[in-house]
Amino acid sequence: MTAQRVAVQAPTLEILTREILDSVVVLTLNRPAARNSLSEGLIAALHEALNAIQHDKTVRAVVIAANGTVFSSGHDLKELTARRSDPDRGRAYFAQIMSSCSAMMQAIVRSSKPVIAAVQGVATAAGCQLVASCDLAVASEAATFATPGVDIGLFCSTPMVALSRNVPRKHAMHMLLTGEPVSARRAQELGLVNAVVAPGTERDAAIALANSIARKSAHAVKIGKEAFYRQIEMPLAEAYRYAAEVMTENMLARDAEEGINAFIEKRDPTWEDR
Repeated sequence: MTAQRVAVQAPTLEILTREILDSVVVLTLNRPAARNSLSEGLIAALHEALNAIQHDKTVRAVVIAANGTVFSSGHDLKELTARRSDPDRGRAYFAQIMSSCSAMMQAIVRSSKPVIAAVQGVATAAGCQLVASCDLAVASEAATFATPGVDIGLFCSTPMVALSRNVPRKHAMHMLLTGEPVSARRAQELGLVNAVVAPGTERDAAIALANSIARKSAHAVKIGKEAFYRQIEMPLAEAYRYAAEVMTENMLARDAEEGINAFIEKRDPTWEDR
């Protein structure tokens, strides 16, 4: 009897994992060997997951975390560089990647669910952009943030969009022009992250924050998140007109009526998310 060698295929690494914890979903970047760089595949996986969550009524909040020592080092430069041999030197591919990444970041902002980053380590370039795009962020004391593209001749123009909407102008420009890393404590001072916690506890802290939000009316949270991002781009008077309209409609919602009655009656509200 002749022995036959059977080739065993190594399991394919799941580049984005999804964990359901009651009404909170944890999406975990899972390319630790590549410093969780945002490859074409990871960008697509994140965008697909966010789209699926958007229509899932059982999900009330999202946490984006990462495996390994690095949260995300930004775009996968090896993947990008490999396309320089294209006839157009990679122009079409570069445009596609930047467009895809920008769409994914906007999907976070446009999601009706609050999205919280749990940052355990380095978040640079598009990784810093990912943190800035999330509604909230919890960082380990060991985390650092930077937009160091200028050091390699590639200014962080797309990360700049999210960064400049989180950090005061001159501080954003300092990060962009120098590429110097910012500590977690400094990032909190600048408004890039909400809380700094002991190393190893950032994921649990982000989940706890997500759970606290998940206990609110999903209808009110959805209305509020959308209104926040819309009004912030408006002139003051226009923002107040818009916010007044939103609040009037919100007052007519079932959850607002229930919440106000529960407050007056000194009891816990029962949300119906409508």
